[in-house]
Amino acid sequence: MALISTTEANQALATTGWAYISLHTATPGTTGTSEVTGGTYARVAVTWAAPSAGAVSNSASVTLNIPASTTVTHVGVWSASSAGTYYVGAALTSSVTTGASAGTVTFAIGQISVSAA
Repeated sequence: MALISTTEANQALATTGWAYISLHTATPGTTGTSEVTGGTYARVAVTWAAPSAGAVSNSASVTLNIPASTTVTHVGVWSASSAGTYYVGAALTSSVTTGASAGTVTFAIGQISVSAA
């Protein structure tokens, strides 16, 4: 495996088409499977801070709607608000479960971080 420099990683992260965050009810794997559906759920646009040390993080808070009776365990990054290219996903620190009513999950500034390493 070839290693890239931090500068190269910063350049790669700065030119990605990563624009939307998704929620998932299980691991999204390499294709973005298990994405939440129903209710008013939709992917949400994310704004990234300038890359630093080979990583980027969200520069504004991001809030997504979750339908009632849903457990969210993972987050994903996509190129589009629907369909598009799935890039990467990860488990949430702790799952979020809604009861009989719909809910939301909010990621604070800097809480979503993607590293080229």
